[in-house]
Amino acid sequence: MKLLLIEDHQELADNLVNFLSQENHTCDWVNTIAKAKEQLQSAYYDCVLLDITLPDSTGLTLLYFIKNLYPDLKVLIISAQNSLDYKILGLDSGADDYITKPFSLPELHSRIKAVTRRNSNEKAHQILSFNEIEVDLESMECKVKNTPITLTKKELNLLVFFINNKNRVLSRQAIATHLWGDYTYNLDNVDFIYQHLKNLRRKIAEVGGTDYVQTVYGLGYKWAE
Repeated sequence: MKLLLIEDHQELADNLVNFLSQENHTCDWVNTIAKAKEQLQSAYYDCVLLDITLPDSTGLTLLYFIKNLYPDLKVLIISAQNSLDYKILGLDSGADDYITKPFSLPELHSRIKAVTRRNSNEKAHQILSFNEIEVDLESMECKVKNTPITLTKKELNLLVFFINNKNRVLSRQAIATHLWGDYTYNLDNVDFIYQHLKNLRRKIAEVGGTDYVQTVYGLGYKWAE
């Protein structure tokens, strides 16, 4: 699982990154909202761990940003603000969970697993759609303009990844990590992205679908109208 930690207390951040790494997660750390936005636009994350009190603004500002652009991204607030009003405000603003400092690392890990598991359960029975394109996430079948198309596993995973991150620039490395996981750095998988993307575009176009993939030169690709 890939996590983004947004926390301005370095000692706590170091402890969290080390602990989560031991639990076989990848955890990137930033200490400002500005840096967090840069990370979110350059990499894919399964969950965000968000402190409320940050040097350049309140974490709630970033929470609104995340839920507006990446509504499926899970956010767990970690905060020293332990009043009921703060908890209600955070949850009502779109956070998926709220844990107060100090907390035990195993409890935090359990909560991360819980919010991401809810995300998996929700998606298991969904029809993912973008205009004329539909993907049944249970049967993993794809239709374009109600016409079934046959995609390879990698092409289907790529399509779902794009739609789940629509309007977001995805770097080639982020796409490769999603498709090949830990093997990305051992193989030249980034070189294969173009071929999978070319095949996906061709198959959608063959049944009259629109090519929504935009090349963002020097950065990667974006799925948008």
